[in-house]
Amino acid sequence: MLVPALLFIALVVAAVASLGTPLITSVATSFHVSLDSAQWTLTVALLSGAVATPVLGRLGAGPHRRATILATLAIVVVGSALTVLPLPFAWLLAGRAAQGVGLGLTALMMGVARDHLPEERSTATIALISVVSIIGAGVGYPLAALLAELGGVRAAYGLGLVVTAAALLTAWRSMPEAPAGRSARVDVAGAVVLAAALLLVLVLAGERDLWSRHLAAAAGLAVAAVVLLCVWAVIELRSTTPLVDVRALRHPAVAGANLAMFVGGIGMYLLLTLITRYAQTPHGAGYGFGLTTFVAGLVLIPFSVLGFVAGKLTPRARTRIADPLLLAGSAVIVGGGFTVFAAARSDLADLFVAMGVLGFGVGGFSAAMPGVILAVTPKRETSSAMSFNYVVRSVGYSLGSAIGGLILAAGTGPGHLFPDASAYTTAALVGIGAMAITTLTSLALARRRSSETNP
Repeated sequence: MLVPALLFIALVVAAVASLGTPLITSVATSFHVSLDSAQWTLTVALLSGAVATPVLGRLGAGPHRRATILATLAIVVVGSALTVLPLPFAWLLAGRAAQGVGLGLTALMMGVARDHLPEERSTATIALISVVSIIGAGVGYPLAALLAELGGVRAAYGLGLVVTAAALLTAWRSMPEAPAGRSARVDVAGAVVLAAALLLVLVLAGERDLWSRHLAAAAGLAVAAVVLLCVWAVIELRSTTPLVDVRALRHPAVAGANLAMFVGGIGMYLLLTLITRYAQTPHGAGYGFGLTTFVAGLVLIPFSVLGFVAGKLTPRARTRIADPLLLAGSAVIVGGGFTVFAAARSDLADLFVAMGVLGFGVGGFSAAMPGVILAVTPKRETSSAMSFNYVVRSVGYSLGSAIGGLILAAGTGPGHLFPDASAYTTAALVGIGAMAITTLTSLALARRRSSETNP
């Protein structure tokens, strides 16, 4: 039962962290706060997840991995309870922050698979864990939206409480102890500086008004974020027990894979944002379909289904095709999703097709990514190496959402509530450019691997 347990836990933490996305409007209405304030129910989960991921990755590399997994899931359950109880808005944010901590468990699930499964099976399982951590949003979105329409925002968050409690019970029954002879210490200073840097990055990504109304302040915060990230890198390089082994980034395969994940993440989340927003735009704008939150969530079903299919097919393809080439091919497929959306979106079926193409590309990309990194990573560093990759992915996703919002805001005329249809085309072209960069980076990785294996 280890493999189903690993997949279930990864799916649950991803789905619960994404619950903020379809509930932002409901939260604003129920708690009488602005939409910008309600947006923090998503942002705070991403922030806590991005910070917790490398910390848990380092703890997961040590002897207390099982205890770390159980303690983390207990925190997520407590956070889920806070989102359900009739408490003020501040407590909801605290609960969402606790739920976001669970995102750090994905890399630990990969570490467990690599330590306790035969190599061939662990490779396929790690690929699927990577995939379900992506498609979790597609699973949680429509369910949360339906529950919000039927029973309000508390009922929707109640779903998170039920599934996280089930995940905790599953982990308690199935998670093995880590192999003996390992040790791990957490770099507290590095964690604090990383948290500050990521907070600035997510604020810059989420608060779009900063860029349109306070450009100088936004630029200053961006510089501060870069400085903090540089300070963090210096701390990690000097530490004997770094939070993330920054030296590993010197390896071209690791650096290239993380660059591909960053740029590809921007493109992937950009298209996801564009399609869901386009589907909910009312007909009065001259385009769009005026779908409710729940029906718009159903558009994500092809994304989840085809993403899972791609995740199942990728391990078989790896026997014939190198991982970097699979990354490149998947990036091309995501670019195809952008092309479909840019060229044909007058019918709802077009959105389903674009979302399906996106899901297949994201599924293949996510399944191939661990193979590129773990090929040059020792077993004991599995959790830590993949943790850094997931931090990069989170930042890329946040920037993708922000870039989409900025492009659409720029395409909204004075006095208009919705952007011109051409703004969506412009955003799609930007996404195609991002996926072209991702493809070229992946091909460069493939050429390097080929030259190393065939000198």
